[in-house]
Amino acid sequence: MLSLKVSPLGRFKNMKSLANIPTFLKEVKIELKKVNWPTKGETIKNTLLIIGICGAVAAFLGALDVLFTELLNNFIL
Repeated sequence: MLSLKVSPLGRFKNMKSLANIPTFLKEVKIELKKVNWPTKGETIKNTLLIIGICGAVAAFLGALDVLFTELLNNFIL
């Protein structure tokens, strides 16, 4: 039978990789400062837009469901 040995540290097979974590996190922090974050107003506007689109798609699919249910009940079943 074939057995696979997995390191308890996963992909960190040596301690050198673990030493790079603080450097990586510092670089992530620097990059996140460069991000152009949306304002509160933009976030609310876009959230409401998405909720509206989801509601419209749900209503459209619900209408199709009712339509096809009626067609099946009246003409096929």
